[in-house]
Amino acid sequence: MAEPILVAKSPEDLELLPKMANRHGLVAGATGTGKTVTLQKLAEGFSRIGVPVFLADVKGDLSGLCKPGTPKPPIAERIAQLEITDFEYCAFPVAFWDVFGERGHPVRATISEMGPLLLSRLLNLNDTQAGVLQIAFKVADDNGLLLLDLKDLKAMLQYVGDNSKDLKTEYGNISPASVGAIQRGLLVLSEQGGESFFGEPALDLMDFIQNDAKGHGVINVLAADKLLLSPQLYATFLLWMLAELFERLPEVGDLEKPKLVFFFDEAHLLFTDAPKSLLEKIEQVVRLIRSKGVGIYFVTQNPLDIPETVLAQLGNRVQHALRAFTPRDQKAVRTAAETFRKNPNLDTASVITQLAVGEALISFLDAKGTPTIVQLGRVIPPSGQIGPITDAERLAVMKSSVVFGVYEKIVDRESAYEILRGRADGTAKPAESGNSEADMQAKRDDFAKKQADQVAAKAATKAPGRRTDSIFITFCKSAVRTVATSVGRVITRGIFDVILGGGKKR
Repeated sequence: MAEPILVAKSPEDLELLPKMANRHGLVAGATGTGKTVTLQKLAEGFSRIGVPVFLADVKGDLSGLCKPGTPKPPIAERIAQLEITDFEYCAFPVAFWDVFGERGHPVRATISEMGPLLLSRLLNLNDTQAGVLQIAFKVADDNGLLLLDLKDLKAMLQYVGDNSKDLKTEYGNISPASVGAIQRGLLVLSEQGGESFFGEPALDLMDFIQNDAKGHGVINVLAADKLLLSPQLYATFLLWMLAELFERLPEVGDLEKPKLVFFFDEAHLLFTDAPKSLLEKIEQVVRLIRSKGVGIYFVTQNPLDIPETVLAQLGNRVQHALRAFTPRDQKAVRTAAETFRKNPNLDTASVITQLAVGEALISFLDAKGTPTIVQLGRVIPPSGQIGPITDAERLAVMKSSVVFGVYEKIVDRESAYEILRGRADGTAKPAESGNSEADMQAKRDDFAKKQADQVAAKAATKAPGRRTDSIFITFCKSAVRTVATSVGRVITRGIFDVILGGGKKR
């Protein structure tokens, strides 16, 4: 059984039980009250018991996890006050990731994997424009055209726009104005880094679930300081990751410890301006992904940033100080106080506004899954370095990573753009007997699957924690995830669209 994660003292130990960690959690508090340090402490605790972690580093402060902390007077004073006798500074296994490929291993997804629903949210489309985007995906499905990167989607939109009269009877109206609006949105997205994010080799989320040679969980740190400048892309990307994990991981029920813990910093961006239907499905994913062994922890300034239906799913709570300068702030204080199990010796509503930096009101789930009585605790300092590392140190960590070289080189295979351009130029090869588009696609799918299966079989005989895939094999795995393994499967259906549709992936 995994050891409890010691987070704070009050003066008794306030511990998070690993078996209850997949019941999700919330870390909240105003700016400068200690949320980032608490996040780091939780991440270290999970890593120490062998649980991989994913977190977004929105300020660049969490890269220090890969180095041991250094003795400093404030930390030494806190350790002495808390009477911790076995505290030690140590480093943790870290993998750096970056959507833009600048401060970490590149993170990519294909247009197909993202799907029309999340793309509509990403592009801030209205209902009519979202309908046209759905049509573009459907036409691509019906014609066996892979949508992998932005130029594929642009070519597909141009095709449905140019052939709107012919497609109208089967698919419905295709407004040129809507096509133009989507194209303009893609242009803006491209300027914000979409060209880097959409493409292959696509990220294999199983690369997040790794342990080092000592059995410690790898802490996957997403460089999000630049990504946060495009809040829609940030929120949509993390929501896509949750949906992918939900789809790919098997049902495991309640484990002794989670398979993966996912920290969603600046969580309000996920829910801002989201339509009601999307909020309902986010709540559904949060509720159901627990059975896949994944714990989700939202990190935000104000509990009111989280919809009540989602907030109700968050059993483990760490509440730092809140400021009550406005009516909304005062409501947030009352909300936070009311969600805790009452402590007769503690005026929760008053204490929330008086907490010092590093202090928090804490309630974790007990062994029966019941919230414990709220306690005022002082968070124990992290063992890793508090604050960023240098660019040279970051590069050294990246080069020593087991996934270094796997995602660094872009692969651009034949997809919708190349096929449609070939048709326009008259260079597309006519279908031959036994070599139709569907037949050739089936052969490519079968080849890719065999290659991926062979690599998986070889990997099973290698030492744990090592990743030796070549770029070609990574491309093959990406192809297996993106395209159908049979002619009849819909090849451009987004994972999240499947969840929203309530059906199964075809």
